[in-house]
Amino acid sequence: MAQFDGILIPGGGLKLDGGLPIWTQRRLDLALSYPRADYFIPLSAGSPHKSPPLDARGFPVLEAVAAGHYLIDQGVPPAQVLVEASSYDTIGNAYFARMIHTDVRQLRKLLVITSDFHLARTRAVFEWVFQLDIPEPAYDLTFVAAVNDGIAPEALTARQAKEAQGLAQVNALRSRLRTLAQLHHWLYTEHAAYALGKVPEVVQTKAIETY
Repeated sequence: MAQFDGILIPGGGLKLDGGLPIWTQRRLDLALSYPRADYFIPLSAGSPHKSPPLDARGFPVLEAVAAGHYLIDQGVPPAQVLVEASSYDTIGNAYFARMIHTDVRQLRKLLVITSDFHLARTRAVFEWVFQLDIPEPAYDLTFVAAVNDGIAPEALTARQAKEAQGLAQVNALRSRLRTLAQLHHWLYTEHAAYALGKVPEVVQTKAIETY
């Protein structure tokens, strides 16, 4: 019997050449230490805060696709890798993971792995989004942090400050968005990563190095 129905791994950005930064590799390596998972689900198309790198054909490299290839290169059968490449932030990670994979495939016992600097906000987001319109049976979520390897101290400090601000925003959203329909409406009318006419925030601190 599998230990988890699925392991969800939020994206951690890409290097200029389209490769995975060390802290994202640590998330994936930690996921690989749970061999009895039915599925590995890398999340994220990219970030709204920076342009994506391009591959040799000139096409954007998608974070989840790069992560999926990493998992396959480490021996995971391709059929066990479910890519979610529609999201551009942590809230989108959770929403599209549900809509594209976990609701559809009835995956209920889930492990979410992200970097330590990202864990508190990730946990708040996933616990919120995965209890909206509670399915039957309800989701059973576990959270594990990977080490913050490969990040310069100044960039890590800046990202931690931004994470604290983001967590406060998530807690405010949880109080007013109480259904998947309300979340969907907010995403496509207010969220700068998804709503037409909105402009994503420009990250002007060293935190940009962690996206």
